[in-house]
Amino acid sequence: MPYKLSATLQSHSSDVRAVRSPTNDLVLSASRDTTAISWQRQSGSSLFAPETVFRPGSRYVNAVAYLPPTAESSKGYVVTGGQEAIINIFSLSNPKDDPDFTLLGHSENICALDVSAGGAIISGSWDRTAKVWKDFSLAYELKGHEQSVWAVLAIDEEQALTASADKTIKLWMRQKLVHTYTGHQDAVRGLALIPDLGFASCSNDSEIRVWTFGGDIIYSLSGHTSFVYSLSVLPNGDIVSGGEDRSVRIWKDGECSQVLIHPAISVWAVSTMPNGDIVTGCSDGVVRIFSGSEERWATAADLKEYEDQVANQALPSQQIGDIKKSDLPGLEALNEPGKKAGDYKMVKNGDKVEYHQWDAVSYTWQKIGDVVDAVGQNRKQLYQGKEYDYVFDVEMDDKRSLKLPYNANENPYAAAERFLQSNDLPMHHIDEVAGFIEKNTSGVNLGSGSEEYVDPFTGKLSGPASVPTGSTAPSSTYVDPFTGHSRYTTASSISGATPSVNTQPSSQPPAPSTSKLIPMANPSLFKQVSVPRMRDKIFQFDEHLRNEISTSSLAMYPEETNSFETIFVYVASVLDNTAASLPTVADIDAVIQVLERWPSGTRFPIIDLARLITAFCPSTFEATSGLRSRFFSTLFKAAEWDMPWTPPIPKARETNIMIVLRAVANVFQDGVDLDGTWLAEIFQALEQMPFEALVKSQRLALATILFNMSSVSLRKAFEPQLRNQHLDLSLRVLRGESEDSQTTYRTLAGLGNVLYAARSKGPALESTQLQSIIEGISAVPPGFRQDIEGLALEVQSLL
Repeated sequence: MPYKLSATLQSHSSDVRAVRSPTNDLVLSASRDTTAISWQRQSGSSLFAPETVFRPGSRYVNAVAYLPPTAESSKGYVVTGGQEAIINIFSLSNPKDDPDFTLLGHSENICALDVSAGGAIISGSWDRTAKVWKDFSLAYELKGHEQSVWAVLAIDEEQALTASADKTIKLWMRQKLVHTYTGHQDAVRGLALIPDLGFASCSNDSEIRVWTFGGDIIYSLSGHTSFVYSLSVLPNGDIVSGGEDRSVRIWKDGECSQVLIHPAISVWAVSTMPNGDIVTGCSDGVVRIFSGSEERWATAADLKEYEDQVANQALPSQQIGDIKKSDLPGLEALNEPGKKAGDYKMVKNGDKVEYHQWDAVSYTWQKIGDVVDAVGQNRKQLYQGKEYDYVFDVEMDDKRSLKLPYNANENPYAAAERFLQSNDLPMHHIDEVAGFIEKNTSGVNLGSGSEEYVDPFTGKLSGPASVPTGSTAPSSTYVDPFTGHSRYTTASSISGATPSVNTQPSSQPPAPSTSKLIPMANPSLFKQVSVPRMRDKIFQFDEHLRNEISTSSLAMYPEETNSFETIFVYVASVLDNTAASLPTVADIDAVIQVLERWPSGTRFPIIDLARLITAFCPSTFEATSGLRSRFFSTLFKAAEWDMPWTPPIPKARETNIMIVLRAVANVFQDGVDLDGTWLAEIFQALEQMPFEALVKSQRLALATILFNMSSVSLRKAFEPQLRNQHLDLSLRVLRGESEDSQTTYRTLAGLGNVLYAARSKGPALESTQLQSIIEGISAVPPGFRQDIEGLALEVQSLL
C-alpha cells in the first residue's frame, strides 16, 4: 500500500528541527520555537495530541532523543539539545518545568543526539566534538572532526558513528578513532543503521550512501534535488530520507519507490515508528505522520485538503531552474506516464506554469505547485486599493494570517516597519520581517538609486548628504552611513583629520582662502568607525548563518573568529592610543576567506572592516607579495563589480560599492610603496564604473581616491600610463559632477598635485592634456565657483 497522510500535529510556532518516534503511540519533537513536545496517540485513533510541552531554555531546540524507561521514570525521558549548548533531560512520567538532569560540556550549539540500547547518550555539536554520556555523566569525548558534528549514531554500547561538515564520517571504539569514511562532496547531515549490512549517510551533496563498516560503498541513492538532512529506516529495511527539496523519499532495493511532497520549504527531520509509519518535521512548524496502512489514513476530506495544500504551493523559478514558458507543453503532456518515482514535468495551464511530479504508486502525475517568477509573475497585486509587486501571507503565532505588501523598489526595512506598525506588532521583529522579504525576493533590484539609503548596521534610513557651500577647503558634512546618527565634518583641510560631531551645518561659510593650497600632500582617509557596532553586526550575521542548517557551513571557523577579534582589538587600540598586536597575513587571509563564501546581503560589515584594515594595517600588506592584489580582487567581487551598472542599483550593492571605494582610498597614505601592477588593476576597476550611475557618496569616495593617489605621486611620480589614466578619470569626474562641490574640489586638488609633480619632477604633460584640463575646469557648474575658486585659480596657474 502507498503511504498517505495519517495525522497532522500542530502546536509548534516555528521550524520543527528534530523528531523521534520510539513507540507507535509516542512522538517527540523539537523546534526553533524554543520548545520540545511529547505527543500521545489518542486511544483507538490515528490522531495525536500534545501531552507535555518542555521549555529547556530561551533559544532554539535543535535535537531530541528518547531514553528508555527506568525505575524512576516508567515512561522514559526526553533528551533535548540546542543553541544553549546544554543537554536537558526531562522525565515523561513526572514532567516538571526544570529538567531532571542537565549535562554540561559542549561550548556551542548541540545539533545531534542519539541514545544506545543501554541508555548511553551521544551528542554532536558545532564545537567539532561528539561526547558520550553514561549515567548522566561525561564518559569520554570524540575529537577528530575539523568542522561541526552534524550527526551521531550509537551502534552498540562501545561503538559510535559521527558525521561532520568536514564531509567525513568517523567510526569510534569508545574514544578511539577506528575508521574515517570519505566520499561525500559536502557536509554529512544524517546517519542511520542498516541491520545486517552497515549504515547509511546523507549529505548536502544531495546523495545518500549505504556503507559497510569496513568502508565499502554498497550503493548510492540519487533523486533528491537539494540538501538531504535526515535518514531513518523502516522495519522492513527500506530507507526514508527528507531534505530541502520539500520531499520525503522512500527507497526500496536501491530505488525510489515513493515521494511524499510537503507544503513546506524544508523537511528537516524524519523518523519511523515500529509499525512502519513515518514521522516528519518541517519548516512550517508542523509534525506529520504518514502511514502505509489504509486503516490509519486520514479521512478523504483531510487527504484532499492536504493534496490541495501541496498543489497550491508557489515555487520560485530560481528554485526550479531556467524556464522558457513558450517551450513548455500543455496539460496533454500529463497523459504520458513518468519513468520512475520523482520524475517531474512543467506544463502550461493557461497563463500559469505548473510543476508536476510522478507518483509511481498511484501511477499519476501529482501537482506540487505553481512556478512563479521573480516579481509576482510580472503582474501587480492589489492590496487595500493599491498595487504591489508582492503581497505575502504571514502566519502569526495566534493563527492569524496577515498581509505583507511590498514593492520591488522599496527598502525591505521600510516595508517591514510599515507592516509592524499597521498591525500593532513589536518593532523588535523588524530584522526578521526584513530578512523574510529579502529571502523571498532574491534577484530583485531593491531601491531607486537615490541618495536615501539604509544604514547597513542599524537598518535605519539616512537622508541625503548635505555639503555646506562657500568653503575653499574640502570640509565634508554627511550622514554617517554606519551609525545612522550625526553628520560628521572634517577639519578645514584635506588632511583627513579625525572628524568632530557637528549636528548643524555652518550658517556662515568661511571666506575664500588666499593661502597657497598646492601641493596637498596629506591624504584624506576614511577612518570613522564604531568598533563595537561593527563587531556586533558581523557576529550577529555569523550567528544567523550558523543557526540555519542550509547556511551553517558558511559560518566562521574558530580560527577565523580569532582573526576577526585580533583585528577589532588592534583597530580599537589605535583609536585609543593603546598597545595591541598588529594583525598578521593569516588574519587578513581569514577576512578574505569569509568574504568569499558569505552571501551578498551579509557582506557589508566585512567589507567595511576591510576599509579599516587598509587604513590601519598598511604594513601587513607589505609582508607578502600579491596579498594586496588578492585582497582587493575579493572586495571587487564581493561588491559585484562585474554586474551591470544600469540604475537602479540594489541598495545592498550600492552600499558595498561605496565602502570598497573608501577602502581603496585608504590604501594611499604615507609610507606605502605601491607597485604599478596593482595600480593598473585598480584603474581597470574604476574605469568600469559609469560615473552617471554613481550616487553622491560613491562619487565623493572616487574623488578621494584620485586625490589620495595624487598625494602619493608627490613622493613617487606615476608611470606615464598610470598618470594618463588618472588624468582621464579625473576629467570624467569634473565633466560629470553637477551636484556635489566637494567631489569636484577633491578631484581638482588631485589634478593640481599631478600638475605640480609634472612641473617639479617631470615628465611634462602634453599640450592636449593641458587643454583637456582647461576644458574640464570650465565645465564645472557655475554654482560651484565660490567653493572652488581659489583652488581653480591655483591649478590654472600650474598649466
